[in-house]
Amino acid sequence: MRRLLSCVLAAATLLAGAAASASGLQVSPVSIDVPATQNAEGLWLSNTGDTPVRAQVRVFRWTQENDADQLAPTKELLASPPMIELAVGERQLIRAIRLGAPPTGGAEQAYRLIIDELPSEDPARKGLQYVLRYSVPVFVQPLGMPASEPQLQWALQREGDKTWLAVSNAGGTHAQLADLTYIDPAGQRTPVAPGLLGYVLPGMHMRWAVKVPAAALAGGQWEAMINGKTDQSVPLAERPR
Repeated sequence: MRRLLSCVLAAATLLAGAAASASGLQVSPVSIDVPATQNAEGLWLSNTGDTPVRAQVRVFRWTQENDADQLAPTKELLASPPMIELAVGERQLIRAIRLGAPPTGGAEQAYRLIIDELPSEDPARKGLQYVLRYSVPVFVQPLGMPASEPQLQWALQREGDKTWLAVSNAGGTHAQLADLTYIDPAGQRTPVAPGLLGYVLPGMHMRWAVKVPAAALAGGQWEAMINGKTDQSVPLAERPR
């Protein structure tokens, strides 16, 4: 469970010739912020399908190391309730409860709320079951002054015929990166990482492989969506690995 994205992950075992049965498990919102003045915040799980849904909810401390997301069991945050069963059309509030004092030092702490749908135990239910996993970011805010905005440093790193995008964050809050675009000197836009690229947590460093050929990225400008704000200019340097 070292790599989990801030999106819905769907997994299924594919059986030749089997029918498919889709789940109705839904989650809202898709991220949680816990203020320092509160010890809990919540989200809703709902069943929009046509059969009952069972799910397990767990919390993991989220850090980043060696350019990868790392999840570790934690007792700092508790999911309540940890197990649910939803009838058709029913919904349930899930709370992320902080058990200790809020963080100090001016930076938020990051967690992941992992929601695993459990397979149906109904023997009469035939065919393929799509079992969903939701990985919901949870950010706990520090005491005192609000955590500082992300302070990002961007660079392209070249290793032989491979190109990497490296991003470090010296700020006190996370940066969600999406829709990275290269704009050449003639104004032609080339999507480099359409959609969600990933997160860079406070004090952390991440990098991702760039599939666009390096020769096509000479000069020009870069833009990205950062924490939902579009068309932000990216000062991208180039350095060797």
